Amino acid sequence: MIPPFGILAPARILFGRGRAAEAPDLIAAMGRQVVVVHGRDPARAQWLLDGLQAAGCKTMGHPCPGEPTLDMLTEALEAARRFRPDVVVSLGGGAALDLGKAVAALAPTQADPLDHLEVVGRGLPLATAPLPFVAIPTTSGTGAEATKNAVIGVPDHARKVSLRDDRMLARLALIDPGLTDGTPRAITLASGLDAITQVIEPYLCTRATPFTDALCKPAIPAGLAALVRLMEGDDADARDVMAWVSLCGGLALANAGLGAVHGLAGVIGGQTDAPHGALCGALLPHVLRMHQSALDPGSTYGQRATEVAAWLRGAFDAADGISTLETWMHDKGLPRLSAMGVQPAHHRAIAEAAQSASSMKADPTGPDAETLEKVLAAAS
Repeated sequence: MIPPFGILAPARILFGRGRAAEAPDLIAAMGRQVVVVHGRDPARAQWLLDGLQAAGCKTMGHPCPGEPTLDMLTEALEAARRFRPDVVVSLGGGAALDLGKAVAALAPTQADPLDHLEVVGRGLPLATAPLPFVAIPTTSGTGAEATKNAVIGVPDHARKVSLRDDRMLARLALIDPGLTDGTPRAITLASGLDAITQVIEPYLCTRATPFTDALCKPAIPAGLAALVRLMEGDDADARDVMAWVSLCGGLALANAGLGAVHGLAGVIGGQTDAPHGALCGALLPHVLRMHQSALDPGSTYGQRATEVAAWLRGAFDAADGISTLETWMHDKGLPRLSAMGVQPAHHRAIAEAAQSASSMKADPTGPDAETLEKVLAAAS
């Protein structure tokens, strides 16, 4: 029997090399006042700003120089509210996509972001519909183009938390893998491991559905093979695959959930400047070992964990795929947690805080703080 489930997704998804050229006209059809949230280097967004202006739009570019914080969101909102946009576009990595998504959600209001942020804020639902939001990713990792939440760091609480609403889904998600060509090796590795984690965790989580399974099962081995190829050199076909895997991960996590990797990474990310993808990669093999130890091999989740282990063996042609993944990724330059500023003295506090993270609620093992401490120690 097929269990009941639903599907949340962007209103329209366009995928393929060269499709970025369609963006200006598609965006102009949504409104003439356009905020473009982009990455640190504004030159990388000039093609879109020029195209929008040629299509008759008035534009305002706004940089996102790093993973978004509450102060960055407040600054972006002040600028956007003065500009009075009809539509908000994000062009960049997951950080720019999250910041733009939050701006689209809150710009039509005068609300304080803390009214709506989870965990550290009031967590109130949005009282006003968000502006139309367009997501154009330039890295393959977070899948934020397909999710209904924006992750915002709140340094005063040393946490990363979400602003979340079904209406925050993009009106248009345009994924052109060509925009990821030439991504630096370290970013490719970290973001690629994030993308792979985001198809593994929804497959293992307690809220998996037939829809998310259909996305994740082929995406896990495909993503592993593509990332191995990209660590040997830039490869357009592998870039295409990773862009697809990233999109699958975004759709899967929006419709199922994640697990202990993201539960821990969200807490650590609020305490350090470490990139989210690097944290996920460093934690992944150790959480997979935790699952192997805790799950009954004959159970549904145990069988799925066994499948994931088999895909890892195939990707690395190794008897122990999990250990080989760990060795391989660090050999390719991914730092361990200790090198990213995670101190052993903080492990217990991280483990305890992670237990309340929304991602942890879907982990099939329901790990206690002691088990999570062991994961952190092994990843360090």
